[in-house]
Amino acid sequence: MWPKKGLYRVARSHRQLELPVTLCNLGVGATFGESVLHDLPRDSTVVTKTTCELLRVEQQDFRLIWEKNKELMTDIITNCKLKNGVSPVVPAAQTKRPLSPDHPNPALPITESPSPAMFRMGWALRTLLVSDSSSCLKDRKVSGKLVRKCAPGTELVEWLINLSPIVHTRVQAAGMWQALLEEGVLVHVNKEQPFKDKCFLYRFRVDEDGSSGGPPTTDDINSANDHIREALSGLLHRGPDATLRMILRKPSHERTQEELELVFEELLHIAALSHLSTSIKRELASIIVFESHPAAGTVLFNQGDEGRSWYILLKGSVDVVIHGKGTVATLKEGDDFGKLALINDAPRYTVMSGTPQKMLEHLLETRLGGQVGPNDPFLDDFLLTHIVFLPVHMLVDELANHYHSDLENEGDGSPSVEDREYLITCKRRVVQFVHKWVIAVRNVVFEDPVAVDFIEELASEVEADPDLQEEASVMHHVLSQIARYQEDRNLHNGQKWKLPPNGQPICLFSGNPSATRTLIRPDDDIIFRVYCADHTYCTLRFPIAATAEMIKACASDKLVLNRAPDDLFLVEVKSNGERSVFKDNDVSVPTALSLNGRLFVSPKDHLDAMTPLPEQEAATEGLDIDIEVLSTKELAYHMTLFDWDLFWAVHEYELLYHTFGRHHFGKITANLDVFIRRFNEIQYWVVTEIVHTASLSKRVSLLRKFIKLAAYCKEYQNLNAFFAVVMGLSNNAVSRLTQTWDKIPSKFRKIFTEFEALIDPSRNHRAYRMFVGKLQPPLIPFMPLLLKDMTFAHEGNKTSLDGLVNFEKMHMMAQTMRTIRFCRSRHLVLDPPSPKSEGEVRSYISCFRTIDNQRVLSAMSHKLEQSRRT
Repeated sequence: MWPKKGLYRVARSHRQLELPVTLCNLGVGATFGESVLHDLPRDSTVVTKTTCELLRVEQQDFRLIWEKNKELMTDIITNCKLKNGVSPVVPAAQTKRPLSPDHPNPALPITESPSPAMFRMGWALRTLLVSDSSSCLKDRKVSGKLVRKCAPGTELVEWLINLSPIVHTRVQAAGMWQALLEEGVLVHVNKEQPFKDKCFLYRFRVDEDGSSGGPPTTDDINSANDHIREALSGLLHRGPDATLRMILRKPSHERTQEELELVFEELLHIAALSHLSTSIKRELASIIVFESHPAAGTVLFNQGDEGRSWYILLKGSVDVVIHGKGTVATLKEGDDFGKLALINDAPRYTVMSGTPQKMLEHLLETRLGGQVGPNDPFLDDFLLTHIVFLPVHMLVDELANHYHSDLENEGDGSPSVEDREYLITCKRRVVQFVHKWVIAVRNVVFEDPVAVDFIEELASEVEADPDLQEEASVMHHVLSQIARYQEDRNLHNGQKWKLPPNGQPICLFSGNPSATRTLIRPDDDIIFRVYCADHTYCTLRFPIAATAEMIKACASDKLVLNRAPDDLFLVEVKSNGERSVFKDNDVSVPTALSLNGRLFVSPKDHLDAMTPLPEQEAATEGLDIDIEVLSTKELAYHMTLFDWDLFWAVHEYELLYHTFGRHHFGKITANLDVFIRRFNEIQYWVVTEIVHTASLSKRVSLLRKFIKLAAYCKEYQNLNAFFAVVMGLSNNAVSRLTQTWDKIPSKFRKIFTEFEALIDPSRNHRAYRMFVGKLQPPLIPFMPLLLKDMTFAHEGNKTSLDGLVNFEKMHMMAQTMRTIRFCRSRHLVLDPPSPKSEGEVRSYISCFRTIDNQRVLSAMSHKLEQSRRT
């Protein structure tokens, strides 16, 4: 299907260079540029904007892969031809030439000077090595020449493993030494080798250049011992990336099978390669190379140069510059340039932007009826995001017009056979669309009266049409789904929720913590308090979907504020005194409060007079149970079941409402609010329990229990709770308790260090993303990261470009929404642990004791342990 001129902005093949190309600001995983398989001139200049790390594929290397896999790609080429009317040209293989090294040994980095942090790490390690008379760092003769203070890689690895329990494999230790070598802190004696766990000799740079000074003093040794824990933790995090860079700097023929497997695993998580087959990614692992540019302003290539390389940005950003236009785009981490379009298993022409009506028309004509493969996300992207650019009432109008297109022929005589077939096809596609819409969106469609009326009317018309009997069966199925939903809704009609005054989580008004949770619906009632400046309050009952304006007006009337509504604010006052003003058209306001937040109504000129209630600095009420008597595995089990119920209630659309703002849609985010609140509740529960424990021995026992709890949550794939527990243990009020941590067995410290590495936010949570990418559903994901991805896609990309919907942005957001769908694609079934106190545990985990004021938590921590060792 060729796009009609002016209706779509498309990514076109550069076989048609005369066609205009529109450049835009691209987000993570987006692509642009020319095919790596053609010697085409670069259509722009690309300049580094910051320090950059890139992956590069050379044209001649990729051509060999293409030729080798040509038979495998036959189907893809055929599909491209059928879909686009274009037959891609498969270039002839060329003789492979070696990489042009920018260093005598490309496997070694070019380092001017180490960063202060890495220099300090190296200093601490060297100080301890030199002070240990039995260590491996010795003067040795190499080819008849005396080399001072050097050691073989094997012995350095063994020494590092013996130094600390957090380093427990030789691979980890070798990676840590490689990170030091990469920065120039450590060097190979002959400057020939990256770090290897072999008998190659290495020494510290300060010993090579003679700047090491005299023997370390007692103060030096004490300082090194104090610094070493932090140093090793930092090196442990840097090691894997340093190892990967070392491999990628090697020529292809020098990469071992183990190294190729490591690179392959990294490629699995690069968005720009997501459409490539596994076999192609394995081939790329042998040819893709690492390239770094430490300075901004480095020109990667100039406009007009021949296109011989394809790049993927790992870190940093680059500017795309066109003569006469200046900087037209800024590419960031995850973007690539130099297009690899010929082996993408997707149509060569992809809708990037367009009017909502024309995108729907294009979708109905090209994405229904089996025209494209299952990997084409356009239809699903549209269904998940259309409310942003095509509200439901407009969508059903467009669908009705498409279904009734035969009315245009009235008065012109009977349609031809071809026209009749076309009109029937249009109707069938509308039915197919509605069916897929209901499957993808579910209860959000069923809750919209405009959508339900349209579906019922459509079903009636389809039933009466003899040409649409199969479609009538489909519509009958859709109606039965609506009926089941409405029955369930009537069963739970009149639900009342409450927000207790002491900051407890939202719960059913029955007060029974073991009651089965259900969806929070817009017309459910919620009971809550609203305060004013003197801390007097009124109790209100409103539907969840009530606006802030309605709540504000009612509260001011009950509290007799005698102010016009326009002169009042509805505001949350948090436990730390921070204030957050609600917009008048905000909905699901009570559920959006923080753990210990309170709702206030205030005249605009008295906003600064709003202060927290005294009890907001105290802990929320929870069951008075000694956590030590509860089974840790049972705690994790019931926490996971409880959290799963909360996660199951969150609709994917709530991510859109949260990201764009609930007031734009008038839709509630109550189920998402409660789930986010649960994350914070668990996190601060961990901190609260520890700082409330005065006994050092009990504190040590509790710390061990929470580390075990995190391990069980990870085992149950409750990653949201796992993150919350580990972040609670990493809170400064807990991490500063040196006396407590020093008494933790090394086994538990090692486990916790691994957990910290997994939640490490560096490189956009790379460690977590790689871990979760290997899991199968059901699982409870780390929700704050999904919200961060949505926010990044939203704030980094315009919703419309020149009046057209930016569908690349919609695709990015749909990808995140699909993650939730994937996580819930199987029901949660866990083997229960041997019950010891099931009822008690279930009551306990539904309502934790929490303090969320960091100042209060820190003060309590300092009372436990006065000073922190540095």
